[in-house]
Amino acid sequence: MKIGNIELKNNIILAPMAGVADLPFRIVCHEFGAGLSYTEMVSAKALSFENKKTYKLMNTENLPTAVQLFGSDPETVAAAVPEAEKRGLFLDINMGCPAPKITGNGEGSALMKDLGRAGAIIEAAVSVATKPVTVKMRAGWDEEHINAPELARIAEKAGAAAVTVHGRTRQQFYSGRSSRDVIRRVREEISIPLIANGDVSEPDDALSLLNDTGANGVMVGRGCQGRPWIFARIEALLERGEAMPDPPAEERMKVALRHINLIVEYKGEHIGILEARKHAAWYIHGLHGAAALRNDINSAVTLEKMTEILQKAIDVQS
Repeated sequence: MKIGNIELKNNIILAPMAGVADLPFRIVCHEFGAGLSYTEMVSAKALSFENKKTYKLMNTENLPTAVQLFGSDPETVAAAVPEAEKRGLFLDINMGCPAPKITGNGEGSALMKDLGRAGAIIEAAVSVATKPVTVKMRAGWDEEHINAPELARIAEKAGAAAVTVHGRTRQQFYSGRSSRDVIRRVREEISIPLIANGDVSEPDDALSLLNDTGANGVMVGRGCQGRPWIFARIEALLERGEAMPDPPAEERMKVALRHINLIVEYKGEHIGILEARKHAAWYIHGLHGAAALRNDINSAVTLEKMTEILQKAIDVQS
């Protein structure tokens, strides 16, 4: 898959999930074959103030990564572009985040209610960018305002190199079903690459999403939480027609430990273990005794204790 002048190794992409898709998670997903990942959302305004925490969000370790910016002011977003370009393959503008603290400031999916401003932001970013600029959006604000096809046209006209569409409206948040029909309608309106996002939990979902929408790439969000190997499984199906199963419990826990060790390495043990709890709970989902193990996970405060719990998760399967 190609975005602008950038050739990706495949068309299977990790979604920019706030509080989840940090550098350790992105490293693990790339190890399982993700062709591209996005940073967590980076505030264009915070970049303009040289916020150190914001710089940390843009750490890519030279992985194929796009830096995702959010903002509501064209000049502020444009001013953030050079700093963002230093870190990523290209720049993505978030017009899809449904969180009230984002939309309340006129950012994220709130821009789908102001297409003139949305277009101006894209134009401003493209005017100063030396790398491709892409846009991530939702189907629309609500069911009465499904305007992703229109925003996608505006994005292409403004110079965007690709768009990603999550087939839910902002009002849906993550409930209900993602609309493949809306994504297909976007495909009919633009000639630039389209990435389809929403409800990819299994490789078959990725294959059918691509077939049903005509999208060039598929983005995986919640379906890879605690299951980063889904990227290898999707790649096996798309490229070789191979149905690869989930790994056994022992292999799953090895991946979990690899991931948690990376979190601790990058964030320190105290913060790292607190943040690792949700990931560990996702990794054990569906295993025998998972409910009791989750209680242990939520009380763990050291890497040694977390390692002991995950080893126990293997032992209780036999």
